[in-house]
Amino acid sequence: MSEPIISTEAARLTLDGNAGKVEILRGITLEVAKGETLGLIGPSGSGKSSLLMVLGGLEQASAGQVKVLGRDLTGMNEDQLARFRRDHMGVVFQSFHLIPTMTALENVAIPLELAGHDDAFERARAELDAVGLGARCDHYPAQMSGGEQQRVALARASAPRPEILLADEPTGNLDGANGAAIMDLLMGLRDRHGATLVMVTHAPELAARCDRVLRLKDGKLDGQLDGEQDGQEAAR
Repeated sequence: MSEPIISTEAARLTLDGNAGKVEILRGITLEVAKGETLGLIGPSGSGKSSLLMVLGGLEQASAGQVKVLGRDLTGMNEDQLARFRRDHMGVVFQSFHLIPTMTALENVAIPLELAGHDDAFERARAELDAVGLGARCDHYPAQMSGGEQQRVALARASAPRPEILLADEPTGNLDGANGAAIMDLLMGLRDRHGATLVMVTHAPELAARCDRVLRLKDGKLDGQLDGEQDGQEAAR
């Protein structure tokens, strides 16, 4: 059996709050296989987004181990983590995080330029074509709808051909039609690039399309769900 592309062992996350230390994650142990699509669901405050951030090295685990592509993220400093994400991960947030003073093409080309690709703008244009925005390359975020901005964010995350895609409520700020379109695009990008996808979602339709769904509650894993149960639990 091949080594999992992502694994955690008793991972904990403790942050400073107004009333002292707050335990966000309480000993998470999981494995994600290469090419798998894993959904993370659970009530607000259960630790879903925090777990995703820990898997991406955007938050450092306070204790335990987090391994991605055989590398221990807990042993890296911030610069090392940033380079690791640049080279191996794409991250999609609920709130898009586009640079407002840059065009769609420039937003998508940035990670490619930072990674040293000479064909950054050609690849960026191809990714925007793939998400149906070839005609919007020169538009700024303020000139685009929410659904279009999320398409740009998807193109930006997938342009470097990452081994891992992390998505935090990718349809959370969109209406039903745009959410369904983004869901199709996200699964299409996963299939086209062969990436492993881990995402946080409350959308039952999106959870139901995952290979596996894990539920979190109070910072702990609260079981694995299958079939119709995925969508029912995500909707709660």
